[in-house]
Amino acid sequence: MRLIIKSLALLLLVFIALAVAVGYSLRGPRPPLPGLQLFVNGQILSMDADNRIFEAMAVRGERIEALGSRAEITALADDDAVIIDLGGRTLLPGFIDAHGHFPGTGLSARGVDLSSPPIGEVRSIADIQARLRAAERQLKKGQWLFAFGYDDSLLAEGRHPSRDDLDAVSATRPIFLLHSSGHMGVSNSAGLAAGGIDDSSPDPEGGEIVRDGSGRATGLLLEHATDVVAPLAMDFSLLDFVAMADTAAQQYLQAGVTTAQSGGVDGRMLNGLYGLSWLGRIPQRLITWPLAHQAGEAILSGELDLEKFNGPRFSASAIKLIADGSLQGYTGFLSLPYHRHADPDFAGFARYQQQALDEEVAAFHCRGFQLAIHGNGDAAIDMVLDAFERAQQRCPASDPRAVVVHAQTARPDQLDRMKALGMTPSFFVAHTFFWGDRHRDQFLGPERAARISPLRDALERELP
Repeated sequence: MRLIIKSLALLLLVFIALAVAVGYSLRGPRPPLPGLQLFVNGQILSMDADNRIFEAMAVRGERIEALGSRAEITALADDDAVIIDLGGRTLLPGFIDAHGHFPGTGLSARGVDLSSPPIGEVRSIADIQARLRAAERQLKKGQWLFAFGYDDSLLAEGRHPSRDDLDAVSATRPIFLLHSSGHMGVSNSAGLAAGGIDDSSPDPEGGEIVRDGSGRATGLLLEHATDVVAPLAMDFSLLDFVAMADTAAQQYLQAGVTTAQSGGVDGRMLNGLYGLSWLGRIPQRLITWPLAHQAGEAILSGELDLEKFNGPRFSASAIKLIADGSLQGYTGFLSLPYHRHADPDFAGFARYQQQALDEEVAAFHCRGFQLAIHGNGDAAIDMVLDAFERAQQRCPASDPRAVVVHAQTARPDQLDRMKALGMTPSFFVAHTFFWGDRHRDQFLGPERAARISPLRDALERELP
C-alpha cells in the first residue's frame, strides 16, 4: 500500500511539476504552420542526386514547393507570403541524428561535466577531484554526487580514477562517475556499499567488478556491473529531467538537428520523453529505442504498448540490444586480442551468451519488431549476425531493417552477410576524431585501426 501511495504521489508531482515547468506549452494544439514562405538571396543546398545549389526556395506549410533563382521564386509571392532574406548565408536540410542518446548531452544540467579537450578542460585526476569537491559542497546530505564524461585515455595519468581517488573527495557521500563511452563507471566506497558491492561480490554475467592484485574492488565497474550503482546515482527528479531535456534540445537546435535519437531508453524515460514531446517542450522529432534488458519483458507481454507512442513527431521504432561494450574500455568483444593489454590474450567479452542472444533476438523479431543491436568488436558482430540469421530462418520477414549499431570493426565478410540479411550498419563516424590515434596505438594496432568504421566497403556493397 505504501508503494501505491508513493506512486500516486509521484504521478501528482509529475503533473504539477510539468504544469509549472512547461506551462506555456499547455495550450492545446500546436499553432498552424505558416503559409507561403520565400527564402531568397542564399545558397540553398538541395541535396538532390546532382547536389545542385539554388538561390531561392518556396515553402508552403511542410512542403518545399519550388527551387530556383530569386526572380523565379519571388514571382510566386501572394499577398500573405513571408519573404526571408538569407543575406548570402547557406540553408540546408535539418540534420537527422542517426546515433544519439537524447537528452544525454543535457546531463550538465544535473551532473558534473568531466569532459577533456576538445570538449572540456579536464586533464588529470586532480582536475576531476577539484570539480567534484566544488560540486559536493552544493549538495544536500545523503544526495549522490554524479559526474559524467571522463575519459581515462585523455587523463595525464592514463588510467581510470579509483575508489580511493573518489574517497579523497568524500568518504561518506556516494559518488559515481559515468565514463564518456557510457559502458563503464567508477564509484567510491560509499557508492559501492550503496549498490551492495564489496570485495567478495561475484561479477555479473556480461560485466566485471574490476579488482586490484589483492582482490580489492578498485571502484571501476564494467558493463552490467554498473547496473546496480548507476540507477541509484542517476535517479533524477522530474524537474532534473525537464532541465536536461531543455538543455539538450537547445544544443541540438544550435547544431541544426531537427530529428534526434534516444538510442536506449527504459520505460520511465520513454514515457517522460513522450510527455515532453506531446507538450511541445521538445521541438525536434524524436526517435526512441526501448532497451530490451530494461523494457523488453513489458513490451513482449503487452504491458508496454509501443504503438501508442508512434506518431509524426515521436516514435519508438526499434528494440535496442547491446551485445558487447566499447573498444576504448576493453569491453568490446574482438576475435583477436587487443593490441596492448596487461593480458596479451585478452579480447574483451560479450554481454550475452550466444543462445541467450539468439532467443532474445528471435523473441522480438518474430513479433514484428525492428531490432537495433549494438556490436562494436567483430566477435560480437558475428554473434549479432548469427542471431539475426537464425531469427530470420525461424520467422522470415521481407524487410526487417535490422541495424548493427556501431559495426565498428566489421570485416568485409561481415558486411557481405549484412547485405545478404538486409541489415544496416550504423557507423559512429565521429569516433575516430576522438579516439582514432589510441585505437591505432593502444586498442587495435595499425592494421585493424586503419579499417575502423569501414564506410567505403559498405558503400561499395550498396549497404544503407
